[in-house]
Amino acid sequence: MTPLLTLTAGRARLRLAPAIGGSIADWHLGATPIMRPVQPGALEAGDPRGLASYLLVPLSNRVAGNRFSFAGLTYPLPALLNGQYIHGAGWQLPWTVAESGPGHATLRLEFPGGPLWPFAFAAEQRFVLAENGLRHDLAVRNAAEHTAPLGLGTHPFFPRTPAATLAFAAQHVWQQDAQRIPTTRTEVPAAWDHAAGRPVGPLVLDHVFAGWGGRARITWPEHGLALSIAADPVFHHAVLYTPEGRDFFAFEPVSNMTDGINRIDGETVHGMAILRPGEVLSGIVRYILEPA
Repeated sequence: MTPLLTLTAGRARLRLAPAIGGSIADWHLGATPIMRPVQPGALEAGDPRGLASYLLVPLSNRVAGNRFSFAGLTYPLPALLNGQYIHGAGWQLPWTVAESGPGHATLRLEFPGGPLWPFAFAAEQRFVLAENGLRHDLAVRNAAEHTAPLGLGTHPFFPRTPAATLAFAAQHVWQQDAQRIPTTRTEVPAAWDHAAGRPVGPLVLDHVFAGWGGRARITWPEHGLALSIAADPVFHHAVLYTPEGRDFFAFEPVSNMTDGINRIDGETVHGMAILRPGEVLSGIVRYILEPA
């Protein structure tokens, strides 16, 4: 069994799995799950996709054709899931515990560059747990000897209870092809518009929204709880993943749009940062628990 690092604050418990992509294994308030509980066999298999959340570094989501070009060179990338390169390198690697206490911890990853990503980077995430919420600090530093593209995000899963609702406003959504690569940016269709809040259950989506303002709210009436999400402006995009027939969904604050790495030479607001050696891309995502 993979060793877990447990943080506590009053009735709140957050378990981290540093060796499994620096992931959050689960987060509970008493017996109530705030993020999705550990899926069967995930810890034994070392599978971050079966845990509550993992970091997206040095980019979020898919890359078209498993390759990209930068500064005149083309770089191939490995297929990580269903034949596609997705979510970068951080979730595939073990992280180290830099420091920890009863309600806080810092995890770090030093990546020298390799098949998972061609450029060296150093990533850090800090967790500060309170009974009424969680602060998640994210950062990535360009550790290469030359300018490199970098993105950042987080991939939390949440319980999809029968009465769960999600509220967030966005300026646009990206339509996509069969490989879930964005093709056209449009206004948000009425059926996908969550500005006034809507039930999570009926929709089947896996799309990236742009200009969402960094504010979202999930409500679980069954538990009398709501979770407000407040993300720094660097997280200009958000991915909403509501798979059919599953008891969870994901709402992912991310800096870059899906396949943004292949749009850095265009006019699209892609969200990839072009950092000089030593420069840092960072942001904070705050989760605040409130009565529903």
